[in-house]
Amino acid sequence: MKETDERLIRLYENGNDAAFDALLERYQQSLYAYILAIVHDEDRANDFFQETFYKAITYIRSHRYTDNGKFFAWLMRIARNLIIDSVRHNKPMVDVVTDDGSAALQNTVSLSVGTVETDFHNEQTISDLTEMIARLPQNQQEIIRMRIYEDLSFKEIAALTNCSINTALGRMRYAIINLRKMAVGKDLTLLDV
Repeated sequence: MKETDERLIRLYENGNDAAFDALLERYQQSLYAYILAIVHDEDRANDFFQETFYKAITYIRSHRYTDNGKFFAWLMRIARNLIIDSVRHNKPMVDVVTDDGSAALQNTVSLSVGTVETDFHNEQTISDLTEMIARLPQNQQEIIRMRIYEDLSFKEIAALTNCSINTALGRMRYAIINLRKMAVGKDLTLLDV
């Protein structure tokens, strides 16, 4: 009989390393595929994959993992957060060169100047949208994040969430309907810099 994720996690918490090996075997291909679909680089995908399982091991062994029946979704959240943190720490650089080409200056994109009003409006819009997404049912939040933030296809989403493509499309449809209802009366447009 195949052990449940919850049972394997409890066994691992209590020192049974073979239980974690079973979890790793169960999810390594799907998790690696998920990460690779985001970063498009095998070396970086391997790094994020290892770091994800390192964090999972740390959480489980320190008894901080709370089982909600969605171990794989939890692993994907860890991986996604690691990737997002990496992107935040590695801001893109832009070369600035004078007209005669003699002097070059490297300048981060984050130093480009917009108006205070534009920056405030955009931050508020992102904050409002993030808050609204957090109020959606969990399965709709997952679809939004995977489709919009991670740019996964509905076929990839269906495979990762173990549902049909039609179910993934339906969840996205309901998520958008719910977001539209919540957005009534809010101006949720990003302004150009």
